[in-house]
Formats: sequence, structure tokens, C-alpha cells
Amino acid sequence: MLENLEKYKIILASNSPRRKELLSGLGIKYEVKTLPSIEETYPDTLKAEEIPLYIACEKAAAYRNTMHPDELIITADTIVWLDGVVMGKPHNEDDARQMLWKLSGKTHQVITGVCLTTARTQRSFSAVTEVTFAELSDEEINYYIRVYKPMDKAGSYGIQEWIGFIGVCGISGSYFNVMGLPVQCLYTELKKL
Repeated sequence: MLENLEKYKIILASNSPRRKELLSGLGIKYEVKTLPSIEETYPDTLKAEEIPLYIACEKAAAYRNTMHPDELIITADTIVWLDGVVMGKPHNEDDARQMLWKLSGKTHQVITGVCLTTARTQRSFSAVTEVTFAELSDEEINYYIRVYKPMDKAGSYGIQEWIGFIGVCGISGSYFNVMGLPVQCLYTELKKL
């Protein structure tokens, strides 16, 4: 159904196993290519959706000089946004614990920015999902961190893991966005290329 993509060699510029799984679900052929040490920093004047969009576009810019004319690079970044504050990936277990305590009993936003880059064009978009957590006990938080080690996840959690099963009591928007890639929005954008 995405015959328009046959002219491209599709590159997923991410090591995220979740993004690989989700992109594979679209049934398109792609390969993974990552560059070491791409900065995930942003100006502190940016808010909410602006942050992951900026980072996704910066990641794409890192590939510009090495792109082949037939390549389509997909870059993405996901953040958790709570009470006007961004929650990225935790630095250590204490940081993860603090994030999960803050999310406990509250509704937050998961925002993913995606950038599609070819030699001629660049399109970017974002998706926002509202996620509500039940009150989490210290025992539940500590168990999750000890067993699942969520150090590579924005907001210190993966909705598809144990904490999502027992903790998420409400969701409005794309479930897959919370996993790290809004595949329905991505599919729509890929059809436009």
C-alpha cells in the first residue's frame, strides 16, 4: 500500500527496539543506521511539542552529509511532559524513582516528534497522547525499576511493560506513540511522500 516508497531506501535512525518493532508492523522494508554521539539537547526556551520535534530534526541533520539521493531517513524523539516540565530518560535508578513518584496518580502527556528526510524534502510532525497513572506504591515503583530497568525510556517507563499493565488507568490518543513511534500518523505522512 505504500508503493510510493519503493523509490527510497528507508533508514530508521534509531537503536530503540520499540521503534524497530513498530516500524516493522507497517510492513515496509527498512534498515537501521545510527550515528554515535548525537546530542539530544535543545534550547531551554522550547516547550512541549517543540522539544521532540527539534531533537528529531537535529538527529536528521546529523545524517544530511552522508545521505544517498535515494534514502529516506526516519528520526524520532519522545518526551514525557508533566506540569510544564520535560522528563527525558533517567540518569540512574534514583532519577527513575523520582520520575515515577511524580507520575503516580497524575495525568501526563507523551509527545513524540518525527522527522522524515530525503535528499530533496523534509517533513516533521508530532503526536500527543494523554496518559493517566493510578497511585503507585513505593514497592511497585521499586519492583519495576529493579526488574525492568527503564533507563532507556522517557519518563522512566514503558507502557507495554508491567508498570503499564498495573499502573496506566487511562489513555487518550495513540498507544503506540507512548511506546515511541506514532505509527498511524507516520503511515499517513509516508503516504504523502
